[in-house]
Amino acid sequence: MAAAQQHERRWKLVLGVVALAASAMITACSASSDEPEIVVYNSHDQRLTRQWADAFTEQTGIRVTLRDGADAEVADQVLAEGDRSPADVVLTENSPAMARMERAGLFAGLDPATLAQVPEQFRPTSGQWTGIAARSTAFVFHPGKIPPAELPAGLLDLQQPRWHGRWTADSHGADFQAVVAALLALDGENATRAWLHGVKDNATVAPNGFAALKAVGAGGVGGALVFATDWYRDQLAPERIIGPSTPHYFRGGDPGGYLSLSGAGVLKSSRHAAEAQRFVRFVTAAAGQRLLSGGAAMEYPVAADVPADPALPPLDSLDPPRVNPSELDPERVEALMREAGLL
Repeated sequence: MAAAQQHERRWKLVLGVVALAASAMITACSASSDEPEIVVYNSHDQRLTRQWADAFTEQTGIRVTLRDGADAEVADQVLAEGDRSPADVVLTENSPAMARMERAGLFAGLDPATLAQVPEQFRPTSGQWTGIAARSTAFVFHPGKIPPAELPAGLLDLQQPRWHGRWTADSHGADFQAVVAALLALDGENATRAWLHGVKDNATVAPNGFAALKAVGAGGVGGALVFATDWYRDQLAPERIIGPSTPHYFRGGDPGGYLSLSGAGVLKSSRHAAEAQRFVRFVTAAAGQRLLSGGAAMEYPVAADVPADPALPPLDSLDPPRVNPSELDPERVEALMREAGLL
């Protein structure tokens, strides 16, 4: 079922691109050259990206066409299209998809003015793309199922036999695979392989991160390894869906404290490079970053002068590990997960 749904989503993106190409041919014949437009392939939060696009258009007059899909689908599409892609900008939910496209040499690199807006911890050293938002990994637990004194001290603890059947994760999802990519970069292949076999033995599989959180809140399982964004969004909702639960953070540079970066890059093949660069600069500037606070996002801003929503724990209190996002290796992650029987 999961494979069928993924296939269906991928074809929705493909069909959207075909329709976009046809639309672009018609528009080229009828629209005047003083109506600039960019195309953004997007796997980040759709509500937030729509807010970015609308605010950018209002400020600049440049229209934005969004084509939505999952991280792997968007990356696969861009890799398949190469220099024929109609996309100008790519936004992803997690860094590994950006790393794939960077290694394929598809990004034009970002303007220095854009990079200057983003501290080094929130972007790759290459300057080929940048983080646009950050989310922290957390082990969200039900206090009635796991007493605080019994919480795991670090990510690798979850492979121990005492955690058999006590936690869940969406092991098929891009969020989980981003955490595994960080573990691989930080601790190496042997530690990652052992941990994945422990996941296979101990964790139940959730269809997505929000479902994992609901299972914890309902008392069906003790804890869930997730990015904490959905939990905080639910806490601010008028009617909460997730039951009693609390996020537990792995601090002190533990791989389980990985800070995931959502990314933005301008493609070399862009037909509207100046406008595309301007869009990424807008998203990473104060006006775009302020949209990360509140119930629609609840992510950490990457702009130095924009504070996070006060409901989120301060980043310096979490002490996340430093990972160069360009070094994440999603292909090796997938191979190790297949070896462990998780894919």
